[in-house]
Amino acid sequence: MTPRPNPQENALKSTAKDMSDTLPGQDEVSKPSANASSVQDLGTDFTFKHEIVWENALAFLVFHIVGFIGLIEVFTFRVSIITTMYSIALLIIGGIGLTMGAHRHFTHRTFKANTTLKRVLMILFVLNGQNSLWEWARDHRQHHKYSDTDADPHNASRGFFFSHVGWLMSKKHPKVIELGKGIDMSDLEADSWIMFQKKYFLLIYGLVSVVIPTIIPIMLWNEDPIRSFIACYVTRTTLALNFTWFVNSLAHLYGTRPYDKTILPVQSQFVSFFGLGEGWHNYHHAFPWDYRTSEYGQPYNFAATVIDYCAKKGWAYDLKSATEESIKNRVQRKGDNSHDKYGDADNFDGYQTWMDLWKSPANPSYSSKLQPEPIRITRPYDCSYR
Repeated sequence: MTPRPNPQENALKSTAKDMSDTLPGQDEVSKPSANASSVQDLGTDFTFKHEIVWENALAFLVFHIVGFIGLIEVFTFRVSIITTMYSIALLIIGGIGLTMGAHRHFTHRTFKANTTLKRVLMILFVLNGQNSLWEWARDHRQHHKYSDTDADPHNASRGFFFSHVGWLMSKKHPKVIELGKGIDMSDLEADSWIMFQKKYFLLIYGLVSVVIPTIIPIMLWNEDPIRSFIACYVTRTTLALNFTWFVNSLAHLYGTRPYDKTILPVQSQFVSFFGLGEGWHNYHHAFPWDYRTSEYGQPYNFAATVIDYCAKKGWAYDLKSATEESIKNRVQRKGDNSHDKYGDADNFDGYQTWMDLWKSPANPSYSSKLQPEPIRITRPYDCSYR
């Protein structure tokens, strides 16, 4: 059992009530409105066939092939050890820009940051090659608002491949386009730096993620230019993309649901290890405004560790976290009974893994036997989405 944090350590961290609409676009499954004259009923239409965008599919295929070649170059020591360590460092700091920056700060506003920290996180985010900050935040807010329905950009109800990368290789579902117009982005649009990055993203990305990371090993320790480009850009980006995509795919399919058994997101130790703490996903969808994205903060939550460090330095403040009482209420009301403290072992069906092999939380296929029903969302219809 993971040790619980010392309450005194969180004395300066603000707490939030058990509600999920702190920011527009990141609420949990909405409840029907008895007074609504018109409602939306969203689910997954499995008869709908996504149209493949072959240019994207080919680009991802080629990029991954080159990235795999780079891994071979690394493991056969054709790339210098210094370049390998340098690439790993870029991968980690880019991950902080994504997890701590784009996700926890800019999208969910789980903590506040001073101007310097904001700008640093914006720059580090660019290393990942996942569109502009504005586009990333919009997609993620929409994912939370319409999670695992046809209005979710990477609807996990359609399976592993679609939620992992298939959604980027096909045209958007009409519901994604229609309801995406209703996602409130006013807070980010009020930031001139974010809008500047959105406008000139390709230029900024080429400089920050491609040119500078590639040229440093060439100039400082005489790395081969081609190998520097492949290892420091293509292979690094390939790994960064897949580690992020695991949150959309594995962390919606294989794991436990101690906080809410009615939704697809799960607790995945495997994804949390590679995703710097983003795999405690059942908790995150239950409490999206908690800066830790996890009840305990640790284990495997490097992003939360960095946020705590920045808070001690005064660079980050107003850290939001769920109260013990709200967590207990959620677990007892909606959990699958796998929670270590508030669950009910007598009413928990147990764990399973692929082929019943290696029943360990580190196994990517480790999950509870109980699976949720197909996701449906019923909410008042908002004509502003049209």
